[in-house]
Amino acid sequence: MNKYELLYIISSDVAEEKREELIKKFSTYVENKKGTVDGIDKWGMRKFAYPINFKNEGFYVLMNVTMNPEDVDAMAKLMNITEGIVRQMFVRK
Repeated sequence: MNKYELLYIISSDVAEEKREELIKKFSTYVENKKGTVDGIDKWGMRKFAYPINFKNEGFYVLMNVTMNPEDVDAMAKLMNITEGIVRQMFVRK
């Protein structure tokens, strides 16, 4: 098991309760794959340096997780097809 930082951006037009559901969904996914969520830091709405998908801001979430490397790829693919997620990036600590 490796430690990772996961930074992802939720679209600005997603409602607050749906945003919380997305954060809970990804936390649950990590726990279901025998990983642990070491911390969730909600940075809030931030402006983008350049427009992404015709949007100028999004809700940033930083998660510190411990999980298997093969599960990281699967989670990245899940996040890419999840509606409301603009970008995601895993960084191994």
